[in-house]
Amino acid sequence: MHILLTNDDGVFAPGLRALRKELLKLGEVTVVAPALEQSGVAHTITLLNPLVVKQVDAEDGTNLGWSVEGSPADCVKLAICELLSRPPDLIVSGINSGSNAGINVLYSGTVAAAVEGAFFKITSVAVSLELAEHFDYPYAAKHAVKIIEKILASKPANGSLFNVNIPAHSRGEAKGVKVVPMGLGRYGEGFERRQDPRGRTYYWMTYNPPYNIQGPETDVTSLSEGYITVTPLHFDLTRHDLLGQLRDWKWGE
Repeated sequence: MHILLTNDDGVFAPGLRALRKELLKLGEVTVVAPALEQSGVAHTITLLNPLVVKQVDAEDGTNLGWSVEGSPADCVKLAICELLSRPPDLIVSGINSGSNAGINVLYSGTVAAAVEGAFFKITSVAVSLELAEHFDYPYAAKHAVKIIEKILASKPANGSLFNVNIPAHSRGEAKGVKVVPMGLGRYGEGFERRQDPRGRTYYWMTYNPPYNIQGPETDVTSLSEGYITVTPLHFDLTRHDLLGQLRDWKWGE
C-alpha cells in the first residue's frame, strides 16, 4: 500500500512524524506537507503565488518527501498531480494538535486535506488529537492506525472520507470508539480585547474546549466523554431535500 501523509501543522510537526512511524507498518509512506503551520486555513488553495517545493529527509537520512509553501489542500493536489509517480492508495492527514470536531471541521486545514483526497476518489482519513498541556502523539498514532486498519478492512468505496478525533491521553485511556455525527452547535469561542504599545486596539481569538455538553450525541459530546470518535463525511453541500420544492417555484415570472 502506498500512503500519502500530510497535515496542517507543517512538515516538521511531531504529530506527523509519530503517525508516519505507525503508518509504515501498513506500507510505503510519502509525506507532502506544508512548509509552515497552516491551521485554520480550511480549503484554501494557492492561485496567485508559486508553490515552492523542497525535498525533506527523515531522521535516519532517508527521503521523507516534500515540503510545500502552500496550504494542506495544495499539498494533496500537487502530490497527486505532480510529485507522486502514481496516485496513493490512501491519504491520511494529521495528527493535528487539537481536535477537529463539530463546526471546527469547516475551518480545519487537516480535514480539508482529506477532503481534497476524496475529490480524487481516494479513501482519506483526517486524524486529530484533543488539546492538552502535553500531546502524546505516539499514543494517538497507535490508536489512529488501528482505526485506519478497521476502515481499510471494510473496503470502503473509493473517495470515502473519515474524520477521527482522539481524546487526550492525560485524561486516561480512551473508553472506546464511537461512530457519531458531526456536532452543529457553536462552542468555546470569544475574543480578548487588547491594546498594543501604540494604543491601537486589536483582538485575539480565544478558545475553550467543550466539556459536559448537553444534547444529542455527536463527535463533540463523545470526545468530551473520553471516546475516540469516527465520523464519515462528504463534501456535497446541496440541500437535496429542497431541490424539488425550489424547482416548483415560478422562477420565470
